[in-house]
Amino acid sequence: MVEMITATYSQEDADWAITVSGQGKELTARAPGIIAARDRADQLVEELGGEGKTTVVHLLNGSAFEFTQAYMTARLTLPKLPPLEVPPPGSVPKQQKAVAEKKPALPPSKQLPKAVEESKPAAEPAQPEKAAEQARA
Repeated sequence: MVEMITATYSQEDADWAITVSGQGKELTARAPGIIAARDRADQLVEELGGEGKTTVVHLLNGSAFEFTQAYMTARLTLPKLPPLEVPPPGSVPKQQKAVAEKKPALPPSKQLPKAVEESKPAAEPAQPEKAAEQARA
C-alpha cells in the first residue's frame, strides 16, 4: 500500500518553515533556504518511517506547482559574483613575465647526463624544400 506524506513549506523572513505530516504524525523544522528546506523535509520523511512505498507531495501556498517553481528557480539560479577584473594589456610587471616565460626544470630522474646534453646537435630550423623532398620519396 502506498502511504502519502505531505510536506508543507512557508517562508518566514529569510528562513523556511517545514511541516511534514503523514501516518498520523506531524514533524516540523526550519531551514535557511528552500533548497535546505527540501533536504530537511527528506530527513523528516525518513524520521516518519513507514513500511512500504511512500509518496511525498511538496506544497508551497497549497500548490505543488508553486513549490516546484520556487525550488527549481533556486536550484538553477547562479549566485551573484563580483565582476571579473582584467588588467589592461602591458600592466604585468617584467618580473612576473620572466617567471611565466621560464620553463620548469625537469626532475633529476628525467634529466639527461651532461655529456649527452653537451653532445646534442642544435635544432635546425625546418626547411620546407627538404620536407617536400622527403614527402615525395
